Amino acid sequence: MADEDILKVVKKALDQAPSRNFTESLELAVNLRDIDLSIPDKRVNQEILLPHGRGKEIKVGVFGSGELALKAKEHADTVIEPQRLDELAEDKKEARAVAEEHQFFLAEPPLMPVIGRGLGAILGPKGKMPTPVTPNMDIGNTINSLRNTVLVRSKDKRTFHAPVGTVDMDPEEIADNIDTVIRRIMDELERGRMNIDSIYLKTTMGPSVRLM
Repeated sequence: MADEDILKVVKKALDQAPSRNFTESLELAVNLRDIDLSIPDKRVNQEILLPHGRGKEIKVGVFGSGELALKAKEHADTVIEPQRLDELAEDKKEARAVAEEHQFFLAEPPLMPVIGRGLGAILGPKGKMPTPVTPNMDIGNTINSLRNTVLVRSKDKRTFHAPVGTVDMDPEEIADNIDTVIRRIMDELERGRMNIDSIYLKTTMGPSVRLM
């Protein structure tokens, strides 16, 4: 799809969106076809770095101790050390609150089994299990990248959604984000464009505008 066509749809969606007293998000609704989503390998499951960011605050939590915890405190929204991890494993209500508050998590590898046992049932279904921190990983750059990243998952549903920005971003930036997301989705699908039935763009409370 040409960039000019995407930009036209973005401007139409923005023009049709009623004025609200909060900053609305924009998201794609992607409808798939001719693909067996009961097979996990055929599902869409991507972390996509948007070239112009999300346009909103994204929180990143880090499970770590020692030197990693010290470094993470300079960049992460929350650092969860082992004692706190044990407390969360016992307090499921608080654990769910932490899971809802953060969009992404990182963790030092030795804590991954503990996280899996204590919080896996909460983080797993939300697609928020931590990414292990490798020895060569720059924790600051990694966290900054995650703040501009969207998690796109179809699960076993034919229709899924992907955030691409907010209404106060430049239309050209939103269009560029959309192009990036669509290309990544097509790359993962077995038959690419042929597995996409339709794609719509909408603001949080505005009408849908057909993109494809």
